[in-house]
Amino acid sequence: ASPVTIAPVHAGSKLVFLRPRSYLQSTMKLSARNILKGTVTKITPGAVNSEVVVALPNGTQIVSVITKSSAKSLGLKKGKAVYAVIKASSVMIATD
Repeated sequence: ASPVTIAPVHAGSKLVFLRPRSYLQSTMKLSARNILKGTVTKITPGAVNSEVVVALPNGTQIVSVITKSSAKSLGLKKGKAVYAVIKASSVMIATD
């Protein structure tokens, strides 16, 4: 069996530990290690982009900003099951 990598990710004020998932391995391969299945709870369209809120089964919310055309081509709507694919190639530090 291959080893499991667990990566800490801050989600708002909570620290969430994510395990790699193989949800999308049937037809495509991704370099992203964090693939999280969830449900669209809100879409806020803007002039060019849409903000999409995805609720994970444990209640954690992931917010993503994608183009309006991407939201349309994916057929996104409230209640639709989706995958949040997270690829973090760098970690930035900020202070107040």
